[in-house]
Amino acid sequence: MKRNMLISLLENYFPVNSEEIEAKRDIINFIKKYENCFERSLAIGHITASCWLLSKDKTKALLMHHTKLDMWVQLGGHCDGNPDPLEVAVKEAQEESGIQNIYPINNEIFDIDIHFIPANSKEAGHYHYDVRFLLGVNSDEDIVRNSESKELRWIGKEKNQLPTYSLSVVRMFNKWLENSY
Repeated sequence: MKRNMLISLLENYFPVNSEEIEAKRDIINFIKKYENCFERSLAIGHITASCWLLSKDKTKALLMHHTKLDMWVQLGGHCDGNPDPLEVAVKEAQEESGIQNIYPINNEIFDIDIHFIPANSKEAGHYHYDVRFLLGVNSDEDIVRNSESKELRWIGKEKNQLPTYSLSVVRMFNKWLENSY
């Protein structure tokens, strides 16, 4: 079963706080309940994959100001049927940054989150069950913004460089500060 790989990754993931403990349980239950959990056509929600993308020297992380959501977030997107969220996270990071030389720093989950996406002209409000990985770049390629972002920005390890107070993004920022990669 395609879903077992992700369930196994989640079972081996150690949440850092009560929100992540709850999210881990809810994501596993969601995957077990819906065979089509990787499909965007599942209207109530779907599995998404994203990343905390680090510069070549690991001193900076790349964030995007999302056009549709009008907020600063990590790079990532829909699985669109692909049951391998790590593969999706790498592909989305490449598409959204224009950087092709991206690799997983490790194959374990870095962070998880469940967040509501408000309704828009194309779809009803729904949930993203987001699985996040720690990725890095192999070169100093220039970033190339696409239509999904208003801006892309490398941030350093100083909290005042973080352009958002979103708990989800701040949690990933703190994990990056607390660990040496």
